Amino acid sequence: MPKMKSNRAVAKRFKKTAKGGLKSAHAYTSHRFHGKTKKQRRHLRGTHMISSLWVKTYTELLRK
Repeated sequence: MPKMKSNRAVAKRFKKTAKGGLKSAHAYTSHRFHGKTKKQRRHLRGTHMISSLWVKTYTELLRK
């Protein structure tokens, strides 16, 4: 039986944390920063945790 392939789109966007959560980059950070306030830009830096509603779905797609 062949190996299960992980979903590459999900693998590129999310990283698994030590406790089993998922983190990813924020949306709206690629361009047009002149239309965003300083506060918005500051809060979009770094990563954020994925909602617990989606963690089960995305972890299944990440399994190999």
